[in-house]
Amino acid sequence: MSVVPLTDILSGAFKERYGVPAINVFNDLTLEAVLAAAVENSSPLIVQTSVKTVKSIGSDVLYTMWTSMTAGIEVPVTLHLDHCPEREVITECLDRGWNSVLFDASHLPVEENMRQTVEVVAEARRHGAHVEGEIESITGVEDGVGSDAAAAQQDLDVALEFLDTTHVDVFAPAIGNAHGSYRKTPVLDFQRVSDLVAARSIPIALHGGSGMSDEQFRDLIGRGCAKVNISTALKETFMKSSLAFLESAAEKRKWDPPSLFRSVRQDVVDLAGSLMTVFGSAGRAR
Repeated sequence: MSVVPLTDILSGAFKERYGVPAINVFNDLTLEAVLAAAVENSSPLIVQTSVKTVKSIGSDVLYTMWTSMTAGIEVPVTLHLDHCPEREVITECLDRGWNSVLFDASHLPVEENMRQTVEVVAEARRHGAHVEGEIESITGVEDGVGSDAAAAQQDLDVALEFLDTTHVDVFAPAIGNAHGSYRKTPVLDFQRVSDLVAARSIPIALHGGSGMSDEQFRDLIGRGCAKVNISTALKETFMKSSLAFLESAAEKRKWDPPSLFRSVRQDVVDLAGSLMTVFGSAGRAR
């Protein structure tokens, strides 16, 4: 239990075909709330931080929050740096103690992406950490990283060469998914996940999870998407919950910040718990 390597969490999920929520947090309240949801639902959990969050709060403060809130926790959790194209930030987070990183070099030619990813994997191994890799950008901008241009898929052989060369622990393919809120139900390439898993048996990271249907989640998880990223849904829950409470407070002319924090926290806990149920990770902590 407690803080464990990313692969410890994903190995069981991949084998038994359930998904582990990988939730982007951005302050102390959201971090504490998703951890509380994991304990309440007896679920493993991947806590993610964006480059923007690392820079705005600071890696020292973030990691101190993490170690304080996970001390003695009774479910397996891990700390992951999401979509990071900046090598210096990866080094900073690995040095502080992050358990894994996503080196996002999808903007580079595949050969250069592979060369640098090999270096990042070697660096991570020196820290006992793990690496998620990708060769295609996921459509949409998340915390200042990415592009709204539609992501082009590489051939399967190119993806397999990337996996064989870099030895990343998790792979994030473009399958028609996108960051941010979907304006309509996305059309996803389910078969591509099956083809990758059949060829290399590697856990797949599903990005752009906010807004997918329960049926899409379950189908993709059943094919090997063991890591399911959620960011936009948490941000929307946090801000809409805050807005609703503040509008009510304004009407009542009653201003009590602790009550605001409790209300928003509960909505975040409820959201995270519902994801754990849908993804099948609830009750899996052991």
